Amino acid sequence: MFGIKENLATILSSIPKEVTLVAVSKTKPNADILEAYHAGQRVFGENKIQEMAAKHDELPKDIQWHMIGHLQKNKVKYMAHFVDLIHGVDSFSTLKEINKQAKKHNRVINCLLQAKIAKEDTKFGLSFSDIETIITSEGLKELENIQIVGLMGMATFTEDQEQLAEEFSSLKNFFELLKTQHSQLKTLSMGMSGDYQLAIKKGSNMVRVGSAIFGARNYIA
Repeated sequence: MFGIKENLATILSSIPKEVTLVAVSKTKPNADILEAYHAGQRVFGENKIQEMAAKHDELPKDIQWHMIGHLQKNKVKYMAHFVDLIHGVDSFSTLKEINKQAKKHNRVINCLLQAKIAKEDTKFGLSFSDIETIITSEGLKELENIQIVGLMGMATFTEDQEQLAEEFSSLKNFFELLKTQHSQLKTLSMGMSGDYQLAIKKGSNMVRVGSAIFGARNYIA
């Protein structure tokens, strides 16, 4: 079994240089994150705000922390002073809360709007029309402490490669269409440990990889 350093090297050698690798460190101890850090990894993703905040306090300050889980608005305040990118924004009211908390720290927080591309009912996300409504709204222009820099999507949890390809392609096509009117959109976050290679082929430039780097997740009761 390979270690974290070797796993990272294998993944980085297999993806294009323009693709950002987010090492998903949720539930992993600081020692594992430091092993990845000392191997050169600087971008880490967490899905619980308070766990991420604790790790931020204890780990090197040049780490870029990405919030990749579903957001609870009442907890945004705990990460507003340091979070680098928020992946899963799926409502305008959440954007308003992020803006409010960012303003307190005189920061502009980068956000991705989460599109619903999976066929499963359990996945969060906005319809393409809802994303267009938000991104063209007058209300968004008033939120000076956030910047929407791209889109994020989670595909269906399935072995069906054709279905995955279809879901990734649909988001990529929509992303390209939006970019013609909104040049600030640079990031398309699609793909996780099981499907990141296919996601990259379909146009992703940011992948969220956990178990392929750190091994099986440690579940916390």
